[in-house]
Amino acid sequence: MWLETLGCSKNQVDSEKLRVVLGDSGYVEAESPTVADVVMVNTCAFIEEARRESIETIIDLSEVKRADAKLVVVGCMAQRYETELASSLPEVDAVVGLDRYPELVGRLDHMTGWQPISLSPTRRSNMDILFEVRRPTPTMPFAYVKVAEGCDKKCTFCAIPQFRGEQRSRPPVNIRDEIADLTESGVGEIVLVSQDLAAYGRDIDAPGGIVELLRFVTDVEGLRRLRLFYLYPREIRPALIEEMAGNDLIADYFDLSLQHVSPQLLRAMKRPGSGDSHLDLIHHIRRSAPAAAMRSSFIVGFPGESDDDVEQLAQFLVEAQLDWVGFFPFSPEEGTQAAFFDAQVPDEEKGERLRHLQAIQDDITTGRGTEQIGRELEVVVDQVEDGVPVARSYREAPEIDGVVLLDKGNPGEWLTARVDGGYGTDVIAKVVSAQ
Repeated sequence: MWLETLGCSKNQVDSEKLRVVLGDSGYVEAESPTVADVVMVNTCAFIEEARRESIETIIDLSEVKRADAKLVVVGCMAQRYETELASSLPEVDAVVGLDRYPELVGRLDHMTGWQPISLSPTRRSNMDILFEVRRPTPTMPFAYVKVAEGCDKKCTFCAIPQFRGEQRSRPPVNIRDEIADLTESGVGEIVLVSQDLAAYGRDIDAPGGIVELLRFVTDVEGLRRLRLFYLYPREIRPALIEEMAGNDLIADYFDLSLQHVSPQLLRAMKRPGSGDSHLDLIHHIRRSAPAAAMRSSFIVGFPGESDDDVEQLAQFLVEAQLDWVGFFPFSPEEGTQAAFFDAQVPDEEKGERLRHLQAIQDDITTGRGTEQIGRELEVVVDQVEDGVPVARSYREAPEIDGVVLLDKGNPGEWLTARVDGGYGTDVIAKVVSAQ
């Protein structure tokens, strides 16, 4: 089989667990999609651009796979548009949404004619992806661990609750077991993810919620760094800030899901806060963790957004001095309230505003990197590219931020390095010692 994964880190986790369960059922990973008996695409449906990429990938793989190989679509698009995909893409042999994952092994067996001679005790037809602890052998020194599925928030622009459902948190012991399994395999950095991470545990009455979970897992043997993704601002309580700032294993890295600073737009989004309250939160974090790195994302071109709103956001960027920022043009998602709001912003205007804001943030990000010159940082080497070790400190999250370029080092090594210079979003450092 061949499994192509698109979308966010949460999708990556789903794919890794799918590989484990399919492996239990006798399926072996192919070297390429051209030789596989089954080609699968784990799709993303978050915004229009992601859906377009998913469709293009499905079509591309249909053209390179063997004529007799089966093509299966899974993931968020399969969940949200199952009927439409099945009718509009004759190249696809099966569309299996998230709710139908328990059927997946049986569907694949039927399509491929796979008839196991005997069933091992670990073979399962019912796949509980969220609670599966085992993962394939890691190829990188970091791994994502999903602590919950779904979301209870009612943001007017977001369709995730429609196809991922309400929040369903994993028991703390289940999460700890997965982290321990990963660290035993050589992973040093764990990135906790979910749609609404700071609200973890509320649906299962987990004592202490996210704060107690952090305390429970940070003594796992072999864990060197714990990083948190996707923090909804209203859920970031003082206790969480203090735990992140005071726990040596938790990266001083705050991924704040702010979305905008205009009070009227935030109300229309059903999001909390304003530019002033966002700044208050940022100042609180920096008082507790002065060297903290911060990331956020903002929607550009939400219905009703004015030029004044854009300038408010531009001024906020200058005042906030965030290390990393992602900007996303508003996408009117089917089934969401915002898709029907008046005063939709033309795509061309969205693009102009996004480029304006990105130029401002690029200068800020470069400056924040330059400020690190002279600092000694603990870094982990992810890989070596063209002979240059590519590493990350607590300031850089995997795959979305800049990197630390070293003079020496091997994948998986933890080193102390002194920052000597900057290069765009990246910094250049020399190794001082091995950890």
